[in-house]
Amino acid sequence: MIIVTGGAGFIGSALVYALNQRGIDDIIIVDTLRYGEKWKNLNGLKYADIIHKDDFYEMLMNEELPEAETIFHLGACSSTTEKDADYLMFNNYVYTMELAKYASENNIRFIYASSAATYGDGSNGYDDNEDELEKLRPLNMYGYSKQMFDLWAKRNGLLNEIVGVKYFNVYGPNEYHKGDMRSVVHKAFEQIRKTGSMKLFKSYKKEYPDGGQRRDFIYVKDAVEMTLFFMDNPNLHGIYNIGTGKARTWNDLGQSLFDALGRPPKIEYIEMPEELRGKYQYFTKANIEKIRNAGYDKPISTIEEGVADYVKYLLDKQYLAW
Repeated sequence: MIIVTGGAGFIGSALVYALNQRGIDDIIIVDTLRYGEKWKNLNGLKYADIIHKDDFYEMLMNEELPEAETIFHLGACSSTTEKDADYLMFNNYVYTMELAKYASENNIRFIYASSAATYGDGSNGYDDNEDELEKLRPLNMYGYSKQMFDLWAKRNGLLNEIVGVKYFNVYGPNEYHKGDMRSVVHKAFEQIRKTGSMKLFKSYKKEYPDGGQRRDFIYVKDAVEMTLFFMDNPNLHGIYNIGTGKARTWNDLGQSLFDALGRPPKIEYIEMPEELRGKYQYFTKANIEKIRNAGYDKPISTIEEGVADYVKYLLDKQYLAW
């Protein structure tokens, strides 16, 4: 049995799909569906049951969870603009802490989602070195809530048995329900189809031209394959970056999108909201030497390759072939 929290979400549903492609369907999905269309991510997936996250937490606290070999804990509040710190504390820290303790006590493989948001403005680097965790300064409460658990796991010796994965800028199918937290690829795809142009934030730092801000963009297909690597290699533990190891500009991303659509590039640079300017990451680049040295040797899609595959999916609504 495999448990996937956040299994109806973006990365979670893609991970369940990848497990299905391996012939694995003895899966329990933990999530909330509410009034949106996230349920559509479950359409076509094979799994044993779905449990509401609140019911799952009650089962956890009462030690009534079903037996499992592996828990992928991907469920969290992922909004970088969420202002309710108590809500983030419970969902991203307390919930994860209790589930990690349970997994440790019951000898269950525990793989959880940390975040590249823990690196803050990058002034302390992007190395997935547990010895440097205390130096990181997240720019928002979401990143801090993830950092809190990373530090708790380190203090309590759990990083010697569990795996934390720090996702960088993930994009791809099944993210449509995320609203403002969708990738720029998805937002821009809609903008281009409606208006012929896409919008990017202006830069407020001299060293970065408009659209020249640089990020590590990783296609969800690759993010899932890298995550499953840790299920396949139970001897590994600690924190690992999940990215491409390359920093590309937003303009590069835009060019890739226009190329995939067969249109000439037309980009409009707009003002960034005041509340984001002090919390904005101008540069991210995952150091992926650690996962490479651990044995992950699969090629990782460039943004040109990933965006082209994603646009094909968006145009024909066929799920990408792994």
